[in-house]
Amino acid sequence: MEASHKFSPSEQTAAISLPADTRVAVIGLGYVGLPLALAIARHFDMVGFDINKKRVTELNDGVDHTGEATGAALNSSTGLLTTDTDKLDGVEIFIVTVPTPVDETNTPDLTPVKSACKTVGKYISKGSIVVFESTVYPGVTEDICGPLLEEVSGLKCGTDFFLGYSPERINPGDREHTVDRITKVIAGQTPEVTEKLAALYGAVTTGGVFRAANIKTAEAAKVIENSQRDINIAFVNEITMIFQKLGLSVFDVLDAAGSKWNFLKFSPGLVGGHCIGVDPFYLAHRALEIGHNPEVILAGRRINDGFGDFIADRIAGLLEPGAKVLILGLTFKEDVPDLRNSKVIDVIRGLEKRGFKVDVHDPLADIEEAEHEYGVKLLRRLSDIGQTNAHEPEKRKAQGDQRYDCVVGAVAHQAYRGLPGSGLNHLLKPGGLLADVKGTWRGIDLPATIRRWQP
Repeated sequence: MEASHKFSPSEQTAAISLPADTRVAVIGLGYVGLPLALAIARHFDMVGFDINKKRVTELNDGVDHTGEATGAALNSSTGLLTTDTDKLDGVEIFIVTVPTPVDETNTPDLTPVKSACKTVGKYISKGSIVVFESTVYPGVTEDICGPLLEEVSGLKCGTDFFLGYSPERINPGDREHTVDRITKVIAGQTPEVTEKLAALYGAVTTGGVFRAANIKTAEAAKVIENSQRDINIAFVNEITMIFQKLGLSVFDVLDAAGSKWNFLKFSPGLVGGHCIGVDPFYLAHRALEIGHNPEVILAGRRINDGFGDFIADRIAGLLEPGAKVLILGLTFKEDVPDLRNSKVIDVIRGLEKRGFKVDVHDPLADIEEAEHEYGVKLLRRLSDIGQTNAHEPEKRKAQGDQRYDCVVGAVAHQAYRGLPGSGLNHLLKPGGLLADVKGTWRGIDLPATIRRWQP
């Protein structure tokens, strides 16, 4: 089997180069597909396709609600963004970037990938290449997607058309490790296809390409990248639970341990989103299929899935029955508007089931989406709380104190990181509790009347 090797940009295009009029389609214009489509459009004839008409209309109007692309980038792009499948006619290379979620039993749901195959299969022709970037377990591209494409197209996989895999590495909100700077892992069904993918992605990114041994190896590499992070965070979340019972803050312990040169620096967290909180189930599913019990992977998932309720339980133990709680942040990660699979909801539900009244604020989350996905009605403005009548006791008494018994810092958005002690004080009643889940405000002074808790 051919060994993998990382090639420099100059080596990437030595064997094969692609002309600028090569027609490339990106199927799916979400967090992964849109940045990739815009990058490809700078070098090739690009068609970006998505089934969401509202999404495509907004993008063509220069608006990306994910925050991954600026209006200037959208408006200046020469690529075509469309919902019209007929625009896929004549495409030579298809890149599939649709989501790969799990169902309610945490079983991989390949419905979006299969649907994309049915769409693409109608337009592939002899010589076409279909590349998958969606995270899957080893074997999906060749054993599931290939046969489905054959069925729809009537063409022979590996003879008439070819497969490729190049795992996405988009990190939402990350402005450093963008698709045009990172190393792209690539694998083609044949050596020639691999070299064409090297030419394609090599033109797009300055980070170079890494030729994996084969497609299954590339699929496996992707699925363990996020599984590794999940397991490391699970370890920190578990020691957080242990240290809480010992009266220690894990942040203080991590500061001390982090002084060692080879200590891996992970922090406790609510592990959600569409990657780290999902991808380990894909690897676990495949492991069980071949008769292996993935104990470590599933143990990590159990710990991380239970961490939100653990946080809620610790906070509840410090509050009086019926206390009023404000949660700051609902998205799955700081400084992004993405609400998918956010584990903050577990903290909210955990507090509610323990009898507390919970309000939620998030400066980035879409208000309608939050209510649709979680039944959460987001507060629109923090400035309305404890400000207008902060120095008017009689008016406060008449109107009712709007401040909270507890404020929970769940997501470390920039808007929250910049809050001074006085700003937090305005949100809390005297004797109130600041539950600093992320350690966001460890370095700021708080009034003596405010209690502080952190994991």
